Amino acid sequence: MATTEHPLVQLARQSIEAYVVRGQVLAPPEDPCEEMRARAGVFVSLHCPEGLRGCIGTIDPVCDSVAEEIISNAISAASRDPRFSPVRQDELESLEISVDVLTAPEPVASLAELDPKDYGVIVQCGGRRGLLLPDLDGVDDAETQVAIALRKAWIRPDERYHMFRFRVLRYR
Repeated sequence: MATTEHPLVQLARQSIEAYVVRGQVLAPPEDPCEEMRARAGVFVSLHCPEGLRGCIGTIDPVCDSVAEEIISNAISAASRDPRFSPVRQDELESLEISVDVLTAPEPVASLAELDPKDYGVIVQCGGRRGLLLPDLDGVDDAETQVAIALRKAWIRPDERYHMFRFRVLRYR
């Protein structure tokens, strides 16, 4: 584990290692740092030298604390992302992990209110929601950002949908 990782990333890494190596789900830290005590949506992203290896998160908090969201979403990113096979023990050392803590989403009326470097986007049509985190490689304009989020939610561009923006605190 890199010694320069933020405590939130350290918790994600420890959660993944405990689950992959021993099948254990960690308990939240007994004395968590301030960022771990809040309630917020959290995404955990895993990268390997070849690129994305897993990314799972919650738009709205489902747990009592950010620490619990990290533990749950880190395990899911490593073992339940449907785009990838589960992370193997021999991959653990090469994983780069980031943790994004989401601010509360706010509605936006047009693409002009989005900036994919600063804001993530949520699109919603009925019960279908798609999310794209901010500041992703290859996503340089709001049109591309929204198009990807729509595809993720299985929303056609000609359907009536709502957009929301949010910021993240990204920890590495």
